[in-house]
Amino acid sequence: SSPHLVQVRERIRINGQPISKDLFSKYFWLVYNRLEETKDPVHASMPAYFRFLTIMAFHVFLQEKVDLAVVEVGIGGTYDCTNIIRAPVVCGVSSLGIDHTSILGDTMEKIAWQKGGIFKPGVPAFTVAQPERPLEVLRERAQERECPLYLCPELDDFEEGCQALELGLAGAHQRSNAALALQLARMWLQRRGCHALGNLKEVPQSTELVGRPVPLAPAFQLTDAMIQGLRDTEWLGRTQVLTHGPVTWYLDGAHTTSSIQACVRWFRQAVLNQDKSHDGSEVRVLLFNATGDRDTAALLKLLVPCHFDYAVFCPNFMEVSVANNADQQNFNVTLENALTRCLENQRTWTRLLEEKVGQDPWLPSPLRVAGLLQPAPARGSLLLVPPAPRPLNSPALVFPCLAQALRWVAQGRDPHLAAPAASGAHPHPAASSGVVLLQEAAAIHVLVTGSLHLVGGALRLLDPALSQ
Repeated sequence: SSPHLVQVRERIRINGQPISKDLFSKYFWLVYNRLEETKDPVHASMPAYFRFLTIMAFHVFLQEKVDLAVVEVGIGGTYDCTNIIRAPVVCGVSSLGIDHTSILGDTMEKIAWQKGGIFKPGVPAFTVAQPERPLEVLRERAQERECPLYLCPELDDFEEGCQALELGLAGAHQRSNAALALQLARMWLQRRGCHALGNLKEVPQSTELVGRPVPLAPAFQLTDAMIQGLRDTEWLGRTQVLTHGPVTWYLDGAHTTSSIQACVRWFRQAVLNQDKSHDGSEVRVLLFNATGDRDTAALLKLLVPCHFDYAVFCPNFMEVSVANNADQQNFNVTLENALTRCLENQRTWTRLLEEKVGQDPWLPSPLRVAGLLQPAPARGSLLLVPPAPRPLNSPALVFPCLAQALRWVAQGRDPHLAAPAASGAHPHPAASSGVVLLQEAAAIHVLVTGSLHLVGGALRLLDPALSQ
């Protein structure tokens, strides 16, 4: 799977656990040295990062004699380096979204064409409910490749005659992922000779299917192991909640418009579900970054309705110096470029609030009458500064690294994080007034989203055990 959150070993797991440091080191050098010895002397280049790790993963799985390998494509499918498996047991395409447009194309249809490239002759494939045109493209790709394609039934269809299925992953969007997982698991079990779950009817490979919907796979009676599997599923960085004293961190690596929409629905519900055992004020903070060619303004616009009191932007770098965090480094992006992007995000957020409020946009949302925070006039005055040509006090802040951003948000109230330096580190008026609000709030809710790499860096700081 990719990308990793904290350590690169997360990408290659056996029985759900990242391979050990010793095993990773052993196979890394074995593959590296073999490639070094056999590469073309004229065009002497090694595989790029992701391709190398893909080769290494296949080698690990072969050497460790795994029974079944679940391989997630990197980007797209057709031209992805994972797509060298000629005869997999089964293929799955989850809910499509607009992402990596410079590589995959700028429409859902083009992206669907790329995803359908993993279909193989005679190998059953499954997908979930998709918009009409992209689904047609997937069907056409399946016919081209003589691949029987089925649509997964809704998870509700599996609940008939049994109690409601409980999912370990929060969010309504995980229900379609669960339905897809069940179908993929059934195909593997059938391959192993387990026919108690029923067989799929063959899809005729003929022109009769043109213009018709993708056939629906039947629901089946779930085994106890399947029910338990859905309930016990954990996936770091996806709809994950960490409660550290008065500070609650909501981590979700959403980075497309559809996944951000799902993240917003989850976050708003999760905050409502939090135990309200206090009478004091609550502060909501957004910690955001986005990478690549993503339309950041479109993503931020979807987050405005969450009514954040502060929006904090920072690069995915954990510290200003990243020398000691090799797993977290990105050699394709300089700190300067990353900070420029954060400043653009800050301006975008301010503009979005101006459009939303229409007046006094630089006043943070704690001044809302019906909002989460209703500060006394004295406290509210902390957020005001003398009139200036451009308002100095904005609820949007930029920090040069994740560590500084997290420390400012937590204000020493998260036992896992050190308190921020007090020696004038935050001369910005919004940062200064925010300190008081954050220190006095009964509860601080922080949504970290926009990038899996951002979430990974945050997890490394918030849960040091993950780095072991």
